[in-house]
This record gives sequence, C-alpha cells and structure tokens, in this order.
Amino acid sequence: MYPILKSLHSNLAYFVLFVLALAFINAMYGLLNKKLFSSKDLRISLFAFILCHIQLLVGFILYFISEKGVKAFSLEGAMKVPELRLTMLEHPLINIIAIALITIGWSKHKKQESQNGKFKKIALFYGLGLLLILGRIPWSTWM
Repeated sequence: MYPILKSLHSNLAYFVLFVLALAFINAMYGLLNKKLFSSKDLRISLFAFILCHIQLLVGFILYFISEKGVKAFSLEGAMKVPELRLTMLEHPLINIIAIALITIGWSKHKKQESQNGKFKKIALFYGLGLLLILGRIPWSTWM
C-alpha cells in the first residue's frame, strides 16, 4: 500500500502544482486587467483548493504509514540528517501552512464584494501557498 500511496502523492503533485499555478496566474491576470470575477475564475480557484486538500490528505496518510516516519521519531539525532528532517518535518509542516493560507484565501475571497478584491485575495494567498510548497518540495527525491 505504501508504494501506491507514494506514487499517487508524487504524481498528483505535478497536477496540483499546475492547477495551483494556473489559479494564481488567472487571479493575477484578472487583477491586472480589472476583469469581472466569473464562474470560470471561481471554478479554477475551487479546483486548486480541492486538489490541494486531496494532496494534503494523501500526504497525511503516507506520513503516518511510512516506516521512515516511525523511525524518525525513534532515532536519536534524526533532525541532524538533512534528508530525513526535510521529509519528516519541514515538508509536512510548511505544506500544512501553505494549504492553510490557500484555505484562508478561498474563505476571504468569498466575503469580498468587489471583483478586484476577489482576485486580490486569491492571488495573494494562493501565491504565498504556491511559494511555500515550491520551497519545501524534496526535489532530490522527487525528480
């Protein structure tokens, strides 16, 4: 089961990053061109929001069934090993924060009255989330 979940988590990440980047770019385009927030914009943002949460759920399951995760907490000095620290602490923690920011952006955009404000909230919070996610991907093991 672990190899299937690991493969799902790795392959789904490409799609999540693409859709999240698309939502950010779409929001920036709408913000800069002073467009009206349409149902297309809503769907792109919602799809990115949902995919990020699915990826987080798969990541949580993978984290708690991983043998590496169990060993990381039992090994003395595990935080001194950079690869282990990245995959068992930094990657999950930063991505939880990133998805919390994306969730805040989704929630705040719904409360905005102005069309420009909706794009601004999505661009700001989804952009911050995207940067955090890109910053803590374990590139050496992922690519």
